[in-house]
Amino acid sequence: MSHPDPALVQVRSLADHPMVDAGPNALRMVAPGAVTAGRFGLVEYRLGPQASGAAPHYHQTFSESFYVLSGEVTLYAGGSWQPYRPGDFALAPEFGVHGFRNDSDEPASFLILFTPGIAREQFFAEMAELRRSGRRPGPEEMTAFYARHDQVMVEE
Repeated sequence: MSHPDPALVQVRSLADHPMVDAGPNALRMVAPGAVTAGRFGLVEYRLGPQASGAAPHYHQTFSESFYVLSGEVTLYAGGSWQPYRPGDFALAPEFGVHGFRNDSDEPASFLILFTPGIAREQFFAEMAELRRSGRRPGPEEMTAFYARHDQVMVEE
């Protein structure tokens, strides 16, 4: 009996994907699209207490799923903000309006799964740098930034 090539399995140690500080929040690119050959992208996201995350928005070319690991994450889904706890899951398909934040006094963490595995890590890296630097880009610069990363912001 022959076996598939064992070299096809990829393992990334924790050192391969360190946490990146993003102000009161932090994130880890567990499996970016470059590693998964574009099949999916996986991010671990940590929100500090009472921390903002992403305002309501949607994507045209990829879906985004959320799985709460710890704490309480407030997700925008179905037109309103609701708290979700460990084990809760949400799927925002293409054009599904969603957002996230932490309204609690405790830290929270969750996984974000992107399919297909677009180069979303660049969006998070740029956003983390903005938060770290404290720089506040003007509306035109933010509109261009969001357009470059297929993120369409919507009003609540």
